[in-house]
Amino acid sequence: MQSPPEEPISIPDHLDGVAYLYGHPLLNSLSPPLHQTVYTTLGLNWTQIPLSSVTGTSATYPPPYTRSPPIPTFLASIRNNPKFVGSSVTMPWKVGIMPHLDDLTEDAKQAGACNTIFLRKDPATGSTAYVGTNTDCIGIREALLQNSPSTSGDPVAEIFRGRPALIVGGGGTARTAIYVLRKWLGASKIYVVNRDTAEVNAILAEDAQRNPNSDGSLPPLIHVTDPAVAAGLEPPAAIVSGIPNYPPETAEEIRAREVLQAFLGEETDEKATEGKKPRGVILEMCYHPSPWTEIAGLASAAGWKVILGSEALIWQGLEQARLWTGQDVVKVPGVVEKVKELVAKSIAERAAKSNL
Repeated sequence: MQSPPEEPISIPDHLDGVAYLYGHPLLNSLSPPLHQTVYTTLGLNWTQIPLSSVTGTSATYPPPYTRSPPIPTFLASIRNNPKFVGSSVTMPWKVGIMPHLDDLTEDAKQAGACNTIFLRKDPATGSTAYVGTNTDCIGIREALLQNSPSTSGDPVAEIFRGRPALIVGGGGTARTAIYVLRKWLGASKIYVVNRDTAEVNAILAEDAQRNPNSDGSLPPLIHVTDPAVAAGLEPPAAIVSGIPNYPPETAEEIRAREVLQAFLGEETDEKATEGKKPRGVILEMCYHPSPWTEIAGLASAAGWKVILGSEALIWQGLEQARLWTGQDVVKVPGVVEKVKELVAKSIAERAAKSNL
């Protein structure tokens, strides 16, 4: 099949600043409206432009998509664009773009992917570096910290530090969550549950490669494959689930779900647990097409506090806006509230459509 023609990267004359969303397909991305909400609230004449668009009609599903430009074309364009302020980066470019940037933050290196490009200007030389980072780290961190039931105001000390955590999945979210749980939440050890042993082995190998000088002080990663073993381990305080909302079908998927349920514990009576501390918190990163997944339901029934993945989306976007604008946007009155309202409304509308 012939590839669709490459579309030019636009630089609108009427705007003062241009951010991009680089990747494809981008049909379901909430990034442009999220950032537009921030820019409008700050009074900035900026916008975020997706570099991929739908070319089909509503009668075709999935519709054909234009391809975002290749990495060399994209980078040449932004380096020659005086209005460029930053870019979100999504699949399929999150790993491939890393060697082409001027620098990478530790967050990007440890997560193994770049989802954000920002500019770092050197006032002494006047030079500009194009730096890759991963704001999903901040998204996961803040989703957990902002929504955990802490009575002291310090959820790390009260809930997370010195206790195990659990990762469900074997992809990019798992890698990012491991880094977050170690660096900011103080997990004592991290259990990994996933249907594919090869994916877990890859995570373990990459982890050793990223931390070659570790003296053994890093919280260990422990692959758990047996429900009976899971039931006998010290229970986790935090769970991050990063898998799609599909019912388990294969033997491996069913086994992984049984292991997760062993960690969650027995279903509890809602009235009996009313007013009591939850067993722990679970961040369910899957929010499309519906934010309440099967795993969220299982966790809630077992007495866990469920945090929706849309929270991580919000906080990673706010971190991008901070990097691009140079302003602490979280402290600007109205920004967080308006972004949360937009995301909640958008996700609710999509969930309603998916149920039609």
